[in-house]
Amino acid sequence: MNRFGMATRLALPLMAAGLLATACGSSGGSGSGAAGAGGGGGAGASTGSGGSLSAATIKSASGSVGTYLTDGSGRALYLWMADSNNKSACSGACAGLWPPLTASGTPKAASGVQASDLGTITRSDGAKQVTYDGHPLYYYAGDSGSGDTNGQGSNGFGAKWWLVAPSGSAITGAPAASTSAPSYNY
Repeated sequence: MNRFGMATRLALPLMAAGLLATACGSSGGSGSGAAGAGGGGGAGASTGSGGSLSAATIKSASGSVGTYLTDGSGRALYLWMADSNNKSACSGACAGLWPPLTASGTPKAASGVQASDLGTITRSDGAKQVTYDGHPLYYYAGDSGSGDTNGQGSNGFGAKWWLVAPSGSAITGAPAASTSAPSYNY
């Protein structure tokens, strides 16, 4: 094989990975989920490819900061203090780091979550973002799976990001050092 052919074969996987990262990161608030935020089994989160599942299931989990909302697969959900009631102000780079929880169907409440507090809003790109007690819900790209709450208390894009309590209020406490896994309320 000539040198050009070998260089091309080595570069193609890198180029493909770069294009995929660019496509996912340039959603402009399209509702793409964070690194695997799309849960299986009807979890109801956005998929990594920018689509949304038919319905989002919202449940609660208990961790070092208290009881907070998660999607159906246990991924933590956040609210942003810069949002107004039933209106998201997070798009572009903000939505890249804090992907909105989107769904095309009616959100569902699991045990410990008030179904009457669930709703959706229409984002500027037409995607339906799930809300709880009027707060648009988001993932944090720095959370890699269930039980991660790395976005808690972050001050990004001009305002604080907080986990959401089942009451609909922001959980403003810092997580306590803990080595135990969170427990989930179904």
